Amino acid sequence: MSGALRPARWWAQDYLYALGRQLRSAVTRTRADEFLSDAGRPVVVIPGIYEDWRFMLPLVRRLHEAGHPVHVVTVLQRNRLAVPKAAELIAAYIRGQGLEEVMIVAHSKGGLIGKYAMMSLDPEARISGMVAICSPFSGSRYAAFMLLPSLRAFSPQNAVTVQLSREELVNERITSVYGLFDPHIPEGSVLPGARNVQLGTGGHFRILANEDTIRTILAATAT
Repeated sequence: MSGALRPARWWAQDYLYALGRQLRSAVTRTRADEFLSDAGRPVVVIPGIYEDWRFMLPLVRRLHEAGHPVHVVTVLQRNRLAVPKAAELIAAYIRGQGLEEVMIVAHSKGGLIGKYAMMSLDPEARISGMVAICSPFSGSRYAAFMLLPSLRAFSPQNAVTVQLSREELVNERITSVYGLFDPHIPEGSVLPGARNVQLGTGGHFRILANEDTIRTILAATAT
C-alpha cells in the first residue's frame, strides 16, 4: 500500500474500532469487581478521555486471565477530569486498597494521569511501573483547534503537559507503546528515558487490541 493510503486506512480502521468499543461498553453488564481475584501483581487500568473502563475490557480480561487482580477506578467515569484531579483519585484508590507493587496500564490521557501520580502522589512508592499506550506525553498540536477545554488541555503549552515533560525521573519505570502513525498525536508518544516500543502499525485506539501490545503489557506486568 502506498505511503499516502496507509495512514488513511489506519485512520478508518481506528475509528471503526473505537466506535465498536464504545457501543459494546454501553451495553455490557460486566462488573468491575469480577476481575479482583487472583494473586499476581495488581494492575490498575486507566482509560483515555471520554472512555470508561469498559472501553479497555478486552485488555482487562487478558490481564485477569494471566493471573492479575485488575482494578479500575470507577469514580473516573468517562475520564473528563483534569489530569491532577484524576491522578489524585488514582493515588487515593491505591492507598485505600492497600495495593503495593502496582503496575498501571493506561491508554492515551490515562498515561498522563499515571505519570502524574507516579511523580507527585506516590510517596510510599506503591506504583512500580506503567505501560502507556498512545499517550500524548509531549501534548498534541491539534489541541489548539479543539472547542472543549478538556481537549485543549492536551496542548504542548499546557502547564501540566510542560510539567510532565520536564519531569524525567520516573520515565525509566515507564514503557510507552505506540504505532507508526497516530491520528490524534502527530508528535508521537516517544518518552525520553523510558522503554519505547513502536509497533509496525498505526492508530490511536485499535492498538489496544494489537497482540504485540498485549504481549508487551503481559511481559511488563509479569516482571
